[in-house]
Amino acid sequence: MSDLTRLTLAEARDGLAAKKFSAVEINQAFLDAMARAKGLNAYIVETPEKALAMAKASDDRIAKGEAGPLEGVPLGIKDLYATEGVQTTAASHILEGFTPRYESSVTTNLWRDGATMLGKLNLDEFAMGSSNETSYFGPVISPWRRNGSDAKIVPGGSSGGSAAAVAARLCLGATATDTGGSIRQPAAFTGTVGIKPTYGRCSRWGIVAFASSLDQAGPIAKNVRDTAILLRSMAGHDPKDTTSVDAPVPDYEKAVGASIKGKVIGIPKEYRLDGLSAEIAALWDQGVAWLRAAGAEIREISLPHTRHALPAYYIVAPAEASSNLARYDGVRYGLRKTGKDIVDLYELSRAEGFGKEVRRRIMIGTYVLSAGYYDAYYLRAQKIRSLIKRDFDLAYAAGVDAILTPATPSPAFALGEKGSADPVEMYLNDVFTVTVNMAGLPGIVLPGGLSSDGLPLGLQLIGRPFEEETLFSLAQVIEDAAPKIGLPESWWG
Repeated sequence: MSDLTRLTLAEARDGLAAKKFSAVEINQAFLDAMARAKGLNAYIVETPEKALAMAKASDDRIAKGEAGPLEGVPLGIKDLYATEGVQTTAASHILEGFTPRYESSVTTNLWRDGATMLGKLNLDEFAMGSSNETSYFGPVISPWRRNGSDAKIVPGGSSGGSAAAVAARLCLGATATDTGGSIRQPAAFTGTVGIKPTYGRCSRWGIVAFASSLDQAGPIAKNVRDTAILLRSMAGHDPKDTTSVDAPVPDYEKAVGASIKGKVIGIPKEYRLDGLSAEIAALWDQGVAWLRAAGAEIREISLPHTRHALPAYYIVAPAEASSNLARYDGVRYGLRKTGKDIVDLYELSRAEGFGKEVRRRIMIGTYVLSAGYYDAYYLRAQKIRSLIKRDFDLAYAAGVDAILTPATPSPAFALGEKGSADPVEMYLNDVFTVTVNMAGLPGIVLPGGLSSDGLPLGLQLIGRPFEEETLFSLAQVIEDAAPKIGLPESWWG
């Protein structure tokens, strides 16, 4: 039998339904691949017994003709999602050993549809990072390398484990989360496809919170179709999440391959930043050409408040993080360090439990929410957020169906190459992605080609609220036109 890990999710789903192989066989194939690729550090916890037990149950349902839409499909779960009976840490020492007695709503949906869990994927601690170097359990290594170099490359963050695992064929697809680009940026860095759906499309219940008004769940997969299949199962109204939207979930897969003739694509002039890499600019122009050739109309637009998005984001997100992470006090769950009094217990537990980047963002967030600074920083950032959203609203009201931009300002970089001296250097990686979260819009990133160093480069499409179907149809056009990229065969040994 050929290597089952080479299959796309759609191919595996169809093969399982046709009984060409069993769920146990394909899950075992991925477990074997995970054993060979531990050096990537993509998984914090592997769950082989659980995966095979779920696969056996899937085979039974397939035999009875009771298969679900994802029956037997092996997935990796970002370790930000609560999984009943399986450690959930948010890649932080403060939650090490925490085992939930409940299941997140998104993973509940996936298990309902028959998917299986291979393990919990590594991430930046509490989803705070753009390179997956802040995890308490060590950095994730991308399977990609620069031409002629053995330097270890970052997979992006915070969903670096999810992206690296999909790229290295350690799962058929993965759950991820996106607060300022944490699905889309790692997808761009690893040559995978990731979508951040509209805020409220997927439930946040049971996902460890970073910034509640920005966080959104979404999938990373090998291609556009696989991502559409996963999002359909992940999405849906959840009464336990008051921000969850009560609206029908479309069959996103049907949008894949739909005609885009007559669609109006906006090209925001503000995204042509000073110092933008020539390779990124050329890829953007090529993306425009691909969409135009498929019948789309291209229109230059203006999103004037884009230049304020990054500083506003890095006020709003740390402020919400400061509030959300106050619950980790060493009293109710997680790490506890004994102190001489309750204040000492708080301080010692949080000082040892949180890593450097998390402590930095808590301090920033606490500062901007403090008396005397709230109006000057947090309130002003929220006003800018409203203006950013209005820019998009005006563009869509003028007839634009979607917006095409670069995904990242550069290809992936090596471990330790950025942010060690100046954290702002790392934050700049989110310059093209944070606006989507600030406005609550859907955005998809997919590979468009390779850099001169042989690393993936991505393009981003930003859509109207709850019009993910348009994004899938546009993304498929780019996927069909773009050169096919993949890891060199030598990587697989």
